[in-house]
Amino acid sequence: MAIIVRLDRMMADRKMSLNELADIIGMTNVNLSNLKNGKMKGIRFETMDALCKALNCQPGDLFEYKKED
Repeated sequence: MAIIVRLDRMMADRKMSLNELADIIGMTNVNLSNLKNGKMKGIRFETMDALCKALNCQPGDLFEYKKED
């Protein structure tokens, strides 16, 4: 997939665990893990808003586009 999820990097920068972030944004650990590992096909703006608030970042900090050959 051309979209790379950088959630793990943001969590490490903020010294925040998956469980802690899941609790803050009201998402299950399994769903957040799936998002972190790029296994989800989409994300709601509501979820992105909650992630950006919790991690004090911009959506572009969480996602990267890499052109596929």
